[in-house]
Amino acid sequence: MKRTIFWLIPIGILCCIVVYYWPQEEITDNAYIDYIKESAYEQTTYEQLMASNCSEQNWVYFQTNRGQDVVEFKGECIIDTEEQPVNLQFLIDEQIQNYSVGAMLIAKEKVEETKRDATLQSFMN
Repeated sequence: MKRTIFWLIPIGILCCIVVYYWPQEEITDNAYIDYIKESAYEQTTYEQLMASNCSEQNWVYFQTNRGQDVVEFKGECIIDTEEQPVNLQFLIDEQIQNYSVGAMLIAKEKVEETKRDATLQSFMN
């Protein structure tokens, strides 16, 4: 009887861990994504800006472990005359009234804010 209990407890803990960390489906359609797509970037929207400069676009919503709402753009964009994978994150408040541009990855490497802003500005040209 004791052996059975000693096996059931670790198996139960392992099952809980697997369920908690199991990959979730990507959320690709909700109010947060629509808000960012329609948000203005200079004379255009982020959706139009990315559509005119990037292929294989994917907009994904997720929430961090700390409860921060994040919309991430994933696509193949032409940067420095070369098509490269780009990830750009937008951090949104709970009321969906304000956002800030977050991290940008180009070719799976994080770039500094100045490079991020320069890249977005280059998309305008």
